[in-house]
Amino acid sequence: MDRSEDKILAEELAALAAVGGGSGSLTRLVVKLMRKNVHEMDLCIPLPFDDALKRVVKVLGRAGRAADPMHVDSGNDHETIRAVASGGTGGMNPVVVTALVAKGGESSSKVKLRAVAKEGLIKQRAGEKTAARLAALLSR
Repeated sequence: MDRSEDKILAEELAALAAVGGGSGSLTRLVVKLMRKNVHEMDLCIPLPFDDALKRVVKVLGRAGRAADPMHVDSGNDHETIRAVASGGTGGMNPVVVTALVAKGGESSSKVKLRAVAKEGLIKQRAGEKTAARLAALLSR
């Protein structure tokens, strides 16, 4: 079952609040009112599709943990992978990262990277910063 980015972020932030002694249900309600910081990037990776897919799974796996499920959508010429990474000050802001890996040419693949985080009163731009960090890792 595919969960929306908003639902994943609400669950992650509620879990953080519960660890700190807060109310998870109240946090879920407040999260709905928070703005999202969304950043998308298009990359071209000089690897064949299967190798590019392995690289994306490895990078997202190291950046955080798999969202449930990690492989959201797949087809003959594309695969969508989702993970929850840490962002913001101290890595305390969860960031949902979705990567759409598609066949480019014989020796290249296209990756559309999307990172989404909730913003509180202090703008941390966790979505933007996480997308840039992961894009740099994927482009190596």
